Amino acid sequence: MRRLTLSAVALAFTMPCSALPAAAQNASGSASEQNPSSSASEKTGNKAAAMGEAEAKHAADTTTVGLLALQTSQIALKKAQNPKVKEFAQLEVAEQETIADVLKSMRDQSTPASGQVKAPTADTVQSNLDAKGKAMVEKLQKAEAGAAFDREYVQGQIEGHQQLLEIQEAYLKTGKDRENLNVTKLMRGQIKEHQMLLQDMHKQLGHS
Repeated sequence: MRRLTLSAVALAFTMPCSALPAAAQNASGSASEQNPSSSASEKTGNKAAAMGEAEAKHAADTTTVGLLALQTSQIALKKAQNPKVKEFAQLEVAEQETIADVLKSMRDQSTPASGQVKAPTADTVQSNLDAKGKAMVEKLQKAEAGAAFDREYVQGQIEGHQQLLEIQEAYLKTGKDRENLNVTKLMRGQIKEHQMLLQDMHKQLGHS
């Protein structure tokens, strides 16, 4: 199921924007009810709607937090000793790389109007981790492989996934673009699944 959900997000963004709402609804198993708020692309007939401020903020926040999850998971691929932790790190790297591609597709398909905010690329965010994020990356880089590393990594992922979930929930309350909203629902489902895995690992590592 986890791999299926991840594939659904990636597949949705290889399709034309006009095909995305149906694909996202089918992948998430939601009812066929339509979002009452129409996107700018549907009102104007232009598939490449300009990215609004809510969409740009969602992309920026998701990219920033996702970058930390990606960087720490790449470290865990080399240092994690618990097989389940290493497997999760592999899943997380794949998820964050897919989300980065999704957000890039959102940006590339938009044509920002004058004065509208553009979502940042991963390159521009690379040096913009907050102090806590930079400290976490540095700590994991210097840490020795072992049970303590595994616990530290899992705890960081629990906190990061909670942040990611809050970002998705906030956008679902303020977003207007249907395509972005549907894909955000898929992301939210994926994040919740990962949270359950993390909580299970946290319990096991606490007793190891």
